[in-house]
Amino acid sequence: MDPLGARSQFVDIQTLPTWQQQLGEGGGDPDPDLDLSDSLQGFPSPFPFRPDINRKIILFCGDVALLNCTAIVNTSNESLSDKNPVSDGVHRLAGPELRDELFKLKGCRTGEAKLTKGFSLAARFIVHTVGPKYKAKYRTAAESSLFSCYRNTMQLAAEQSMASVGLCVVSTAKRGYPLEDATHIAFRTVRRFLENHGNNLEAVVFAVSDSEESVYRKLLPLYYPRSEEEEKVSLPFIPADIGNTEGEPVVPERQIRIAEKPGTLEDDSEEESLRSDLGQVGNHAFARMEGDVDKQRKQILQGQMSEAAILKQHQRNYGRWLCRARAEDLSDVAALKALYQTGVDMCGRTVMVLVGRNIPVTLIDIEKALLYFIHVMDHITVKEYVMVYFHTLTGEHNHLDSDFLKNLYDIVDAKFKKNLKAFYFVHPTFRSKVSTWFFTTFSVSGMKDRVRYLDTLQQLFTCMRPEQIDIPPFVLDYDARRSRPPGGQERECSFNT
Repeated sequence: MDPLGARSQFVDIQTLPTWQQQLGEGGGDPDPDLDLSDSLQGFPSPFPFRPDINRKIILFCGDVALLNCTAIVNTSNESLSDKNPVSDGVHRLAGPELRDELFKLKGCRTGEAKLTKGFSLAARFIVHTVGPKYKAKYRTAAESSLFSCYRNTMQLAAEQSMASVGLCVVSTAKRGYPLEDATHIAFRTVRRFLENHGNNLEAVVFAVSDSEESVYRKLLPLYYPRSEEEEKVSLPFIPADIGNTEGEPVVPERQIRIAEKPGTLEDDSEEESLRSDLGQVGNHAFARMEGDVDKQRKQILQGQMSEAAILKQHQRNYGRWLCRARAEDLSDVAALKALYQTGVDMCGRTVMVLVGRNIPVTLIDIEKALLYFIHVMDHITVKEYVMVYFHTLTGEHNHLDSDFLKNLYDIVDAKFKKNLKAFYFVHPTFRSKVSTWFFTTFSVSGMKDRVRYLDTLQQLFTCMRPEQIDIPPFVLDYDARRSRPPGGQERECSFNT
């Protein structure tokens, strides 16, 4: 209420329900058709349930200019003169002083954020940012710029010790950015900032229009689950590309690392020389000054290239696959729940589970399946790990072609092969044993001695405790129905070659 008793047009954010408080009010509740029991088997969510963060998040359907936050965000163009619904509302309520102030700023580059007073607004400050123009062939650049918009805005809020900030939808439809893609970037960037630097921020308000609200409500549970149940249900729908620890898009080809004294080698051995060479620079050919890549490929075919050069070529190839895996939407493959991380074995090594029956080979895009495998496994394989493959009740339509497996083996990074210490093949059939023997003997090297065939789960439990592995219910039922006793022979935990 103002002094004359008239109701204020501005909105007190203290009266708005937080995202955590909206649990159970509809819009974003778990889909009743989803099988929640299967979701429990997924690997840990990169965005776990955090009620402390959820209490800072507010979804507001209305004009961002009406919020009494410490600062609100205005999305504009490089000259800070854009005409769009958000900017028009901010200018109308702030008054003519704002336009004069913007003229002094002399514009703003795409991805940057600049601060002005709020003038006649309820907000004390206005953060002006410029979202990118979207073109599909420049998608990576657009993602990086949009990330910078949100990141720089949050950084300004932290540097100015702001208690609250109201975020509009940056990069309007006028700039052609797909709303759903932009929302993923907004949510993950804000989430990571609150995790790493948001102790002093009390509230972040996402202000949306009527047409934008449904998308925000649909995607909010992926990044801000309000319960452990909602976290598990949302996990399969999180995009494959979640950025780095700050939410920034990752492009492997651009990661050039400069080491201290790059030309100095302490060991003259060929192995140490190779390791040092590969560790000092990124994966991009330009970073290594490797010259004519096409000429090198021809030399490989003619058998004229050194082992070190072949290894470099292989790492470049893997880098391209990893880049694609992080950029592509693989949620449909994730929803199959065919590959997931569980606990650790008796030696403390990470256990990865592969469920054969959940792989509809004839129905899925095999290349996307390969990308998903690389995306999930890349960070797992930096340390020793084991895999458990449940062959239980698989049919012909679940069997991966040997050519696909060979292709996968050739593509994956060396650490995949080096750090895989055991492959437990549970409930094998005679045919699968024969096929695996031929494959590991004639198609790939160094794998045969790591494969262990286990007829019962009891044999598996000699290498890892039951509580350390999430086993599909149908596997448990199948194993319980088998009449024959366990194999009886105690199996060692380590199968290092």
